Amino acid sequence: MNPFHSKSMLLLILISTAVLVGVALAAEPGTPTIEQIRDRWAEISYQLPKAQRESAFEELARQVEGVRQARPRDAEALIWEGIVLSSLAGEKGGMGALGLVKRARADFEAALEIAPDALDGAAYTSLGALYYQVPGWPLGFGDDDTARTLLRQGLAIDPDGIDANYFYADFLRDQKDWRGAKEGFEKALAAPARSGRELADAGRRREAQSKLQEAARRLAD
Repeated sequence: MNPFHSKSMLLLILISTAVLVGVALAAEPGTPTIEQIRDRWAEISYQLPKAQRESAFEELARQVEGVRQARPRDAEALIWEGIVLSSLAGEKGGMGALGLVKRARADFEAALEIAPDALDGAAYTSLGALYYQVPGWPLGFGDDDTARTLLRQGLAIDPDGIDANYFYADFLRDQKDWRGAKEGFEKALAAPARSGRELADAGRRREAQSKLQEAARRLAD
């Protein structure tokens, strides 16, 4: 047999197998889409009573892990796993949350290596939020200087976005920079609506409005 022909046939078989595996992963029953994960996250965050959120985020974390395993080089899957794990950590609180935020950090860092601009720079913004919300050494990895740098990188990619402006404003609020926080929350409230993200936008606007009022009160004191 012609060696070149044999190699060509082997290559075709390998390509066909890879395509079939990819189709099988994409079509695996019960695996949600990124959009379904995104929408469920918004429902849990902004519609469920607080007492139900932790268990709901635990279930969503299991689902998004399956999505990420099926698409390990997909920055969007990594970002959403990180967001879900961060949200679950926020509900758990205490030392039990530390392992979750470390996993979320790894997801965001992996996403940045693959596609820094994915989801309008959400990995920068989400990672920056972790760095100012997580305790510093020796308990955690929190660092305000790192947070500021990452949040500004997120803003550079999405300067008018609601999340990029909200989290940078919230960081400034954490720093007691009330004027900067007020300006950031105002920009978040003025952000254009996102198609398909109506529930998330409405929830984020309520958060921004509440914190804007706090910043305004602080400035009036």
